[in-house]
Amino acid sequence: MANPTGIGASVRRREDARFLTGRGTYTDDINRPGQTHAVFVRSPYAHARITGIDAAEAMRAPGVIAVLTGADMEADKVGSLPCGWQIHSKDGSPMKEPPHFPIARDRARYVGDAVAVVIAETREQAKDAAELVMVDYEELPAAVTSLKALEGGAPLVHDDVGGNLCFDWHLGDAAAVDAAFSQAAHVAKLDLVNQRLVPNAMEPRAALGEYDRATGEHTLTTTSQNPHVIRLLMGAFVLGIPEHKLRVVAPDVGGGFGSKIFHYGEEAVVTWAAKKVGRPVKWTAERSESFLTDAHGRDHVSHAELAMDKDGNFLALRVATIANMGAYLSTFAPSIPTYLYATLLAGQYKTPAIYAEVKAVFTNTVPVDAYRGAGRPEACYLIERLVEVAAAETGIDKAELRRRNFVPASAMPYQTPVALQYDTGDFAKNLDIALPLVDYDGFAARKAESARRGKLRGIGFATYIEACGIAPSNVAGALGARAGLYESAEVRFHPTGSVTVFTGSHSHGQGHETTFAQLVSERFGVPIENVEIVHGDTSKIPFGMGTYGSRSLAVGGSAIVKAMDKVERKAKKIAAHMLEAAEADIEVKDGRFVVAGTDKALTIGDIALQAYVPHNFPLDELEPGLDEQAFYDPKNFTYPNGCHVCEVEIDPDTGVVQVVNFAAVDDFGRVINPLIVEGQVHGGLVQGIGQALYENCVYDEDSGQLITGSYMDYCMPRADDVPSFTVRYHEDQPCTHNPLGVKGCGEAGTIGASAAVMNAVVHALSEYGVTHLDMPATPERVWQAIRRHTPAQAAE
Repeated sequence: MANPTGIGASVRRREDARFLTGRGTYTDDINRPGQTHAVFVRSPYAHARITGIDAAEAMRAPGVIAVLTGADMEADKVGSLPCGWQIHSKDGSPMKEPPHFPIARDRARYVGDAVAVVIAETREQAKDAAELVMVDYEELPAAVTSLKALEGGAPLVHDDVGGNLCFDWHLGDAAAVDAAFSQAAHVAKLDLVNQRLVPNAMEPRAALGEYDRATGEHTLTTTSQNPHVIRLLMGAFVLGIPEHKLRVVAPDVGGGFGSKIFHYGEEAVVTWAAKKVGRPVKWTAERSESFLTDAHGRDHVSHAELAMDKDGNFLALRVATIANMGAYLSTFAPSIPTYLYATLLAGQYKTPAIYAEVKAVFTNTVPVDAYRGAGRPEACYLIERLVEVAAAETGIDKAELRRRNFVPASAMPYQTPVALQYDTGDFAKNLDIALPLVDYDGFAARKAESARRGKLRGIGFATYIEACGIAPSNVAGALGARAGLYESAEVRFHPTGSVTVFTGSHSHGQGHETTFAQLVSERFGVPIENVEIVHGDTSKIPFGMGTYGSRSLAVGGSAIVKAMDKVERKAKKIAAHMLEAAEADIEVKDGRFVVAGTDKALTIGDIALQAYVPHNFPLDELEPGLDEQAFYDPKNFTYPNGCHVCEVEIDPDTGVVQVVNFAAVDDFGRVINPLIVEGQVHGGLVQGIGQALYENCVYDEDSGQLITGSYMDYCMPRADDVPSFTVRYHEDQPCTHNPLGVKGCGEAGTIGASAAVMNAVVHALSEYGVTHLDMPATPERVWQAIRRHTPAQAAE
């Protein structure tokens, strides 16, 4: 009989009860006795030399305890924020890695760069005093866009980084690609921009630093997706605190989407300042501050070419991308446009030869790093827009062209030309399921009906594949990662049979407290309400690499399985002793330990009690207790994949795009909780649609001022902007190298959605001769595109 709370059950998220009733505990909810408040003084200039700071008037303001600057941190030998990934250029030289101090010392390099911090009794007092800090700036010319930053004579963001070039990297076989292009019957070409985005998690970043003079211990409570990584980076490289004297706690976190992976300067400042002033120091960002300082996402400018033979078979792909790094290298920034982007340029296609070049550029803007999908959405968007262009130019049906070039399921495992080896996948099946869901054959009739109402209609596809659970650690290290990418877990049974699971993964909205508990409930028959999931506290968890890249279940869940394996092995020994049977005869069935062929059985609760009250226990063989720990380092990435189809209707008089239908068919491997998976897909689709139609982070190209610095200027999708989604998945292609067979689902919607929407928009506009439109397809952009063309011009 199926376990109603086990694997495959749509269990409602247990954690939602506290979130929906206001009983969650977020960083800003935490207050300590004697707590002070920090407010940062931030540069109003994109690029300026700091010639002096006068804090005398601020220090006289009510409630002010201290005004601290980069010079104070330098005097205390506070280091630079480290970058966690090393990339080498084509010539083998290491990337340029200029220092990134928590508070700027000599120059501010983007609008919002911290130049001082005011600490006061209340937040309001700190805000008032921050206005009184007099900073003398010598404004300097700014390099704002990546293209202009590369131009000869452009202002240098860092004096020792010539041409603002961080690295010039490549992947693939250039000679093979050139040879294929020389034989091509048709070449499709495309220039496109993947615009900069602001992550906009519901909870702004916050940090609370504490110092215990009696023990010499520091505690940082922060909005982080990976507290152990923050402890490692901040302790070892920035503040010089031994790890056993530094505790990092990430309580409930209200969304992250990648923006809370990184070690930010504010975390180091409040930790350092707490010891400096002898009291806890708390900082919480305002929304406008988040726009100015949270790491942004995307920001690629690319040229792509696809070579085909006369039958539409892909021969080769050539890509050149310029990636904006912002003013400094954020924690994982160099890996995003390289190993998380270029390695996915094969997509679902059997393209024999691929060559990609990536130039990473420093600009006077907020640092750019991972944002939901992290490189994979950029790759999917480029490939799928290019395939759509190829279909239009060759006259081959867009679905047929994709099908013709899919890697067949029979070819798995499949080695791509860009390093990755896919273990499983049936890409044609995704398409086969999707076509009837959207009534593809009936599109012409729907288009005609829209035309009768004066509307344009288009349909677009996106087939995606992503690489999740970056691993194994030795491969990641060879590619430049400066940390291992394994995960840890501890499964602790208590004497009464309840369970605590300690995991190095961290939940910021994914439902781990439910899904991870389902794994234990399935394995041992423990009621799900008796399983506690503990995460986010370095003083409780052995070690962990956190949550990002859809790694939690594939890597963190697999670590839990390995720990449960150890528990089961010990429990079988105890059960065999208690039941007077051979250990080989003990089976686990429906959560009970049964002597094969008999009705003699024990529950895990019976065994746990005996483990802790060992009156009838094989003490000569085993130690008391039932508590096991495991680490899991994956053998390969996992490869979720799918087919997304979007249908839009456009009002040519206003340029307004309405998404009228969207179907997503995904292969996530084995699905643990269908309800949570569906929610993750829905959220991802909305974010992808947001990039396609609404969101755009814009800087003034001369001054470097952030023009879209609030929700008044930065448009986000709302509930009435999206349709009801049709979501399907299949489980007949499980991952072959982790014990759960899972692949990951958290980013999939975002990866496929933007390309599907834009392909539908361009298809709708094709009767006006429009062949490409950069995101976002705002009403103004669409209206302008229509006005630049006419149906008559298209007919000519």
